[in-house]
Amino acid sequence: MMEIINATIDDLDTLMNLYDSAIAHQKAVSDLVWKGFDKAMVLKEIEDNRQWKIVINNEVACVFMIAYHDPAIWDEKDVDSAIYIHRISTNPDFRGRGFTKLITDWAIDYARANQIAYVRLDTWQDNANCMKFIRMPDMRMLAKKQ
Repeated sequence: MMEIINATIDDLDTLMNLYDSAIAHQKAVSDLVWKGFDKAMVLKEIEDNRQWKIVINNEVACVFMIAYHDPAIWDEKDVDSAIYIHRISTNPDFRGRGFTKLITDWAIDYARANQIAYVRLDTWQDNANCMKFIRMPDMRMLAKKQ
């Protein structure tokens, strides 16, 4: 069984470990690497119900964070009603299972259910797996369709 649910405080160490694992993977495949994340910041995101996890058979397979504002990246477009997907980190035992598409589909449904106009995915240009979703026929319009 697979489900996407909010992370809880009990998941904090798992989240931090998956972020560390993602950073190690980034170092192995790219020059672009996350700098790491402050545990207090991640805890606040959990408390704000912005940290999510994909659970398969009671094991955390993937985690990601959502935001509703991202002015550092989106500048004047940050005033739009949007959900931003950040920090997708996959448990190494579950890589290659298409979680980016699953998360994208989930985010579109989440946006529709919450009257959010846009879905935006944050990634680096050399991340081929994520870039194919950004190039989908205007992902943000999918969130607006009824």
